Amino acid sequence: MGDKTKVQVSKLKPGRYILIDGEPCRIGNITVSSPGKHGSAKARIEAVGIFDGKVRSIVKPTSAEVEVPIIDKRTAQIIAMTPDTVQIMDMETYELYDVPIEGGVADDIKNQLKEGINVEYWETLGRIKIMKLKGE
Repeated sequence: MGDKTKVQVSKLKPGRYILIDGEPCRIGNITVSSPGKHGSAKARIEAVGIFDGKVRSIVKPTSAEVEVPIIDKRTAQIIAMTPDTVQIMDMETYELYDVPIEGGVADDIKNQLKEGINVEYWETLGRIKIMKLKGE
């Protein structure tokens, strides 16, 4: 599994995901310009990096194909915490992962993490990010 696939630009929607410069990003806005006399319609895609929070934008013809990440959304339990990392165990495979708190945990839940709670994490392109707390 390559963790990514190709999608035609005209099929993208805000809230979906796209790879820009190899970075998985969530699409925030798409504006499409009407075709010119000798050209095709172009789409300007603005997106925010999942891991780094940076805003990126690209312009592509609507007929072009772009790469989109395949995001695996899974459940894990927090096993241990250090000041810099969170160790989680996947609830299906029992694999352990050390996730850096900076860049590896969504900002709005950083101070709510504690050992023994369940979280939803996303894995794509060999990287992991803890996205939200799971209800008991």
